[in-house]
Amino acid sequence: MPIHIIFLAAAIITLAPRPVLSLSASPPPPPPPSLPLLAPIQKDHTTLRYTLSVYLKTPPQRLDLLLHLGGRFSWVDCYSGNYSSATYRHIPCNFSVCVPLDSLACGYCYDRPPGPTCSNDTCEYFPENPLTRKVGLEDALLDALGLPSTDGSSAGRVDVVPDFLFSCAKPDLLAEFPKGTSGLAALGFSNVSLPVQVAEARSLLRCFALCLSGSRSAAGVTFGDTVITYAREPAAEYYVGVTAVRVNGKVVPLNATLLAIDEESGRGGTLISTVLPYTALQTSIFRAVTQAFAREASAAFNLTTIQPVKPFSLCYSARDVGVTRAGPAVPAIDLVMQSEDVFWRVFGANSMVRIQRKGTDAWCLGLVDGGAEARAAIVIGGHQVEDNLLQFDLGSMRLGFSSSVLVRGTTCADFNFTTDNHT
Repeated sequence: MPIHIIFLAAAIITLAPRPVLSLSASPPPPPPPSLPLLAPIQKDHTTLRYTLSVYLKTPPQRLDLLLHLGGRFSWVDCYSGNYSSATYRHIPCNFSVCVPLDSLACGYCYDRPPGPTCSNDTCEYFPENPLTRKVGLEDALLDALGLPSTDGSSAGRVDVVPDFLFSCAKPDLLAEFPKGTSGLAALGFSNVSLPVQVAEARSLLRCFALCLSGSRSAAGVTFGDTVITYAREPAAEYYVGVTAVRVNGKVVPLNATLLAIDEESGRGGTLISTVLPYTALQTSIFRAVTQAFAREASAAFNLTTIQPVKPFSLCYSARDVGVTRAGPAVPAIDLVMQSEDVFWRVFGANSMVRIQRKGTDAWCLGLVDGGAEARAAIVIGGHQVEDNLLQFDLGSMRLGFSSSVLVRGTTCADFNFTTDNHT
């Protein structure tokens, strides 16, 4: 059954200058009418990461880009196959968009022929691979970006953003990306991220929704609606104000000071990531949560642990685990925000990972140890975000989320804007 994005945000989180999402019990008011834009998302089951499809260049060429929720600006491999477009333009070094991203480099060709990857007096950016942390130095470009629009009942034309800003990159910056990708789609907290540029070009309020699917079917990212404030901060990730963790309704005893962002070091807090496959917890929090989960799984669900399967530390035989609409029957994990009544509930479909290999058939708790000196206390990974609808309202600095749409009898792969059945 298809679902209509606007009605599923059941709680709200607020984005701060270093975006921290805080929650309220009711969704934001409906945005003004507009045709949303959609970009299909696929999960790569080799790397366990997600790709977003867009159209770039003139004539338009489909590109699959790594989806990075914390990216400040998008970048594309301009070298493989030679970048060819009738509408690309370089950006002069004194152009205003060089300043917000701290672009201190100005490029010149010298002994190289001019082209998309080389121009005199051109602004240069520092594209980064979020997996390897390798950084390049490349020309910034403007070119035509295309995304399909929809009226909610049919797939529409491809809408074009004529001057979409991005950075070139060399092919070696694609290391560890899903096969077939040619760059990175940045959805982070930045005035040149993909959703913000699209909203500005279409004179829309700034809002986007994200619904990841774990299947090989496409989910969608919708751009257009609600408004942002900018901050020149190095971090582009979205932080949520988690204050406590509950397992099976019981508060987990842990060092709550780690859940707050330290003003001096910048460590701590909880952020959402689409490039980390599984949620990573600071070591002491990881131990506390896994121990609490094991106790509740044993006492309330009569489950006994088996030999763990890396990278996980807590596993159960699949034949002993029941099945519900929301996945394996295991204790629910709640990420509590401003109050006990405002929380992101993680059901079995998002907390557990099925492992079937070499005679093993197990359900494992999909949490990993992020280390004692982790930059963030909790990093919510892609697996835990799947089949949860997230709506980023970048103006009021809030995040609406649904928790698992599985309990509503649908999935993110069920989004279908070419049907007359809308719920």
